[in-house]
Amino acid sequence: MPHDQHEAPDPLEALEQEHDERRRAAEKRGERHMWWYLAYFLFGIHLVALVMIYAVTHTK
Repeated sequence: MPHDQHEAPDPLEALEQEHDERRRAAEKRGERHMWWYLAYFLFGIHLVALVMIYAVTHTK
């Protein structure tokens, strides 16, 4: 049976599409948070390294 233009959309397809859109939005948000956590981690590592270099070079 061919689909014509006036047929109501399938509720299951609408729910699946909505679920996929929410999943993609959550995935994008999670990926953005991951990049921020990585940036803070790398900044902290460099800060610790600079303090250690300073401590080693200024010992008596």
